[in-house]
Formats: sequence, C-alpha cells, structure tokens
Amino acid sequence: MSLYQRWNELVDSHRSQRDVNDFWESYFDKEKECYTTILARQNWNLEGRVAELAQAFEMDPVWFAGFLDGMNTSLTEQLNIEELELDTQVQAIIKPEKLYFNMLNAKADWLYNLPQWDSILSAERRKELNQEYRSSKMARSTKVGRNEPCPCGSGKKYKKCCGA
Repeated sequence: MSLYQRWNELVDSHRSQRDVNDFWESYFDKEKECYTTILARQNWNLEGRVAELAQAFEMDPVWFAGFLDGMNTSLTEQLNIEELELDTQVQAIIKPEKLYFNMLNAKADWLYNLPQWDSILSAERRKELNQEYRSSKMARSTKVGRNEPCPCGSGKKYKKCCGA
C-alpha cells in the first residue's frame, strides 16, 4: 500500500468530530513548521527520497505524503502522489507565487500570513495575488450592458457600436 493510500486511510480513520479536529490541528501545526522552514531557506527544490525528506522535516512519512499532496499543484511538475513509497526519489520544484496563491485558495491563513513571505514576495505583489485570487472566484456575466465598453475594443459604448 502506498504512503498516499495510508494517508487517506489515516484521514478517514477518525470517528468523532473531536478526533477529526485534533488530527487536523496537529497536522496543520506540522505543516506550518514545514512551510516556515521552506520559506526561511528559500530553497524551492525538494530533492531526495521520501523517507529522507520526511526525516529532514521531522515528519512521519505518511504525513509527509499528505504534505506533498497539499503542495503538489504548486510545483513546476506535479508528483505522482498515488505511487509514493519510502524509497521513491522526489524532485519537487516549488513555484513560490503559485504556492502563495494556492494557500489563499485553501483559506490557510496560518500559512499565507507567515512572516517569511515578507522576504520572498513584496507586500504589493502579495496584494496583487490576493486580488487575482478574489477575482478568480467572482461570478462574471457574459452579457454586455448597453453602457459598457464594447467588447470589440473600439472604445465606444456597446449601444453606439456593435449593439446599434
């Protein structure tokens, strides 16, 4: 059974809501430690065997598989999480801006508010990424209003251009 399958079993094994909450609280604490280390070092390349990387981050390998799953969409090339074993060689190159954006998407304020981000992304760039995230979640109408600029790019109002 792969580490990822064991991770999913571990996640699903909690019966009471209190057990679930305790599990995620302890995982999020460990996750925060890992990201604090990664951001402080600004080493965007995680390379090595899964067992070695888990040990370097002082994490159980099964939990580390869950951690890799959480950051997988922030990598230049996604890992095959389903097949992770202790001896699987990993080369994960993290894209910091994508990581920050995904932290916003996960609503992980304990991660995107880490002070280590200050030396990686300027406050202005983080604000831009925040705006990009918010605008990506907004519903948009495909209908053009009469008094809106014409989508053809003429600079005229729609009613005086293509809507006439």
